[in-house]
Amino acid sequence: MNCTVDTDKIRLDVFIADKFGISRSNAKSCIESAGVAVNGTLRFKSGFELRLGDEVEFTPPEPQTLEIKAENIPLDIVYQDEYLAVINKPQGMVVHQASSYRKNDTLVNALLYNLDSLSSINGVIRPGIVHRLDKDTSGLIVVAKNDEAHNSLASQIEKKTARRIYLGLCDGNFKEDSGTVDAPIARSKKDRKKMAIVEGGRRAVTHYKVLKRYGKYTLTRFELETGRTHQIRVHSASLHHPIVGDEVYGGSTALYSKGQLLHAAELILEHPHTGEEMHFECALPNYFQEVLSKIDK
Repeated sequence: MNCTVDTDKIRLDVFIADKFGISRSNAKSCIESAGVAVNGTLRFKSGFELRLGDEVEFTPPEPQTLEIKAENIPLDIVYQDEYLAVINKPQGMVVHQASSYRKNDTLVNALLYNLDSLSSINGVIRPGIVHRLDKDTSGLIVVAKNDEAHNSLASQIEKKTARRIYLGLCDGNFKEDSGTVDAPIARSKKDRKKMAIVEGGRRAVTHYKVLKRYGKYTLTRFELETGRTHQIRVHSASLHHPIVGDEVYGGSTALYSKGQLLHAAELILEHPHTGEEMHFECALPNYFQEVLSKIDK
């Protein structure tokens, strides 16, 4: 398909995404893998600057469908009613499928089997999912069972009235007993698989408080004010205290090497229908407690 550029000085990936109705990340992938013809010359840089009147030739990729099946995967359901469910997600479980992850062992696969309904707002890929936890982060995640609940819960998270509190074991000994990291986060320019503190990124705010000091390690309470991808992991690493086990962001693995020791321990929200305040807590998983017992000795 040929298309004439009608906006001066626009990025190639932005133009492709807008004109051909695909995501910017998908456009970037297409450009960098196969190239896009601009005035007859192949361009492989997503940031290539187009000028008014340029001719762009591009064939949109065929849409890929993901088959989401209900799977009989046991879940630790902390609470459930007709509007929402609160799940204690184990470490190692991916929340939902994506183009880069197509296995039928996700939280969504388990939810489809274990719950009688899920909200439809996020479509077939992410039904019921209001917020996410990283694969190797354990703990509480709230799931919407209908659209009314989904809209309410999403609004609470956006307006910061819902509270999400985590416990993490960090490398090193914090100088301060508490503090706040207010630093913008975006995709790393050096490694696209990682997030980083980037000027111009999305604002990210994390509050932290030391719970117990173990000399070389510190058990820390984190509370999210915003919810960016890998936020706690990036912010703790920026303090030179990465999460133990988090090799992606420089965490040590001598104590634990199966993923970051980070647990979503508390969730405070309003019931989407009654308005009642609900407070959920779940204990640290056994492997996390065993690590703490080991260093406590």
